[in-house]
Amino acid sequence: MHAARCAPSVFLGLVIFGISTFAAPPPIGLHPENPHYFLWRGRPTMLITSGEHYGAVLNLDFDYVRYLDELQAKGLNHTRTFSGVYREIPSSFGITDNPLAPKPHRYVCPWARSGTRGYSDGGNRFDLAKWDDAYFGRLRDFMTQAQRRGVVVELNLFCPMYNDELWKACPMYVANNVNQVGDCGREEVYTLKHPGLLDVQLAVTRRIVGELADFDNLYYEVCNEPYFGGVTMPWQHKIVETIVEAESGFQHKHLISMNIANGRKKVENPHPAVSIFNFHYCTPPDTVDLNYGLNRVIGENETGFRGRDDVLYRTEGWMFLLAGGGLYNNLDYSFTPADPDGSRSDYQSPGGGSPALRRQLRILKDFLEGFDFVHMAPDKEVVRSVRPEFSYRALSQRGKAYAIYLHVPLPQKPKNLATLVGKRRTVRVTVDLPEGQYAAEWVNPGSGQVDQREEFSITGEKVLDSPEFADDIALRIQRLK
Repeated sequence: MHAARCAPSVFLGLVIFGISTFAAPPPIGLHPENPHYFLWRGRPTMLITSGEHYGAVLNLDFDYVRYLDELQAKGLNHTRTFSGVYREIPSSFGITDNPLAPKPHRYVCPWARSGTRGYSDGGNRFDLAKWDDAYFGRLRDFMTQAQRRGVVVELNLFCPMYNDELWKACPMYVANNVNQVGDCGREEVYTLKHPGLLDVQLAVTRRIVGELADFDNLYYEVCNEPYFGGVTMPWQHKIVETIVEAESGFQHKHLISMNIANGRKKVENPHPAVSIFNFHYCTPPDTVDLNYGLNRVIGENETGFRGRDDVLYRTEGWMFLLAGGGLYNNLDYSFTPADPDGSRSDYQSPGGGSPALRRQLRILKDFLEGFDFVHMAPDKEVVRSVRPEFSYRALSQRGKAYAIYLHVPLPQKPKNLATLVGKRRTVRVTVDLPEGQYAAEWVNPGSGQVDQREEFSITGEKVLDSPEFADDIALRIQRLK
């Protein structure tokens, strides 16, 4: 423990929990009654956000306080950031003012600079045996600022080298450090083939884990998109085990995530220390169905590559969470170093993000938090028919509460979106309910308003006709008696 430096997080714990001893609060964990969701600060929790492109800490030009203020103002509770071991360059992936691609001399990472010139992006090479205290001060301050604003951080430790340019920009590349490690191809970086490189990776994992021991708003992800760039499963498991070992003496342990696939994949032989299985680009959210039996959180922690329109990522979030997911993070390109409050609207990037979308995701969060969702589960039986054809998902606590979401069918990458959305329409939904008296409310996902309400008594099937809406609508059914 680093007692002096953990004071801000400990103090926050005292305020939140009203305790009088200097004990760190327990970090976010799996809910004991339903491990598809989280328990955080004594409350059932889903993590829902629209967050920046992961450079908040490593990019010295990114004002993360303004960024976190915007998440708090929109009622969102999650962000994803990279440790700084990996970075990008301005040409990477066509992203406008990419937070992961700092300007020369504005990149900070766990390792200190040496006295030897020659880093590929300017300045001195790195010494992988020495730590940069300024980096760890910035990391801890970021965590503290997020903690104060009720934001849970996914700290992503590693990321594959998607191309040779990215590998040659990394401090672990042999030409960028003075330790004579990293003399290998990019597809061997995250394997067990090179003991010197592996030692560096295990050491930085231990240092980060030790530094962040007292934060309650944290979980670790081993590696972003390890299904690219030659990342091996034995290497990933070695990082998992290193986290577990590093925390073995801690009072509280942090959750560990693994990123499994783009789209869908069934998880086979999961590591027992992994509690979150994250996926990217889950339209439709079939991966939740495939992996629900793991009894762990299934998350979608990156979206994009569908266009810029808010409706694409609003519908994606609603569908994923009503399929039984517990975490949704839209990758929001309106956050840049020049506009860390997410106000940029002229970006040219491979996805979306806007203040309006963040408001809409708050509506999704409020809708779900209006239920006792810990006692709900995906329900494929309650909806008997939908006319005309719509995409839909439902959660239910059978006989008590039902959350149903419907949207106009949208392809994964729509070519002519304007022909599919924006039209006024209605939908007829037939539901099968146990005997009882219920209230049904049709909720507008864009505004949060209840556009229509009715009460009814029923045994068996009930036909519900929606009000007019554009693109998507949510239906809340709750038993009155």
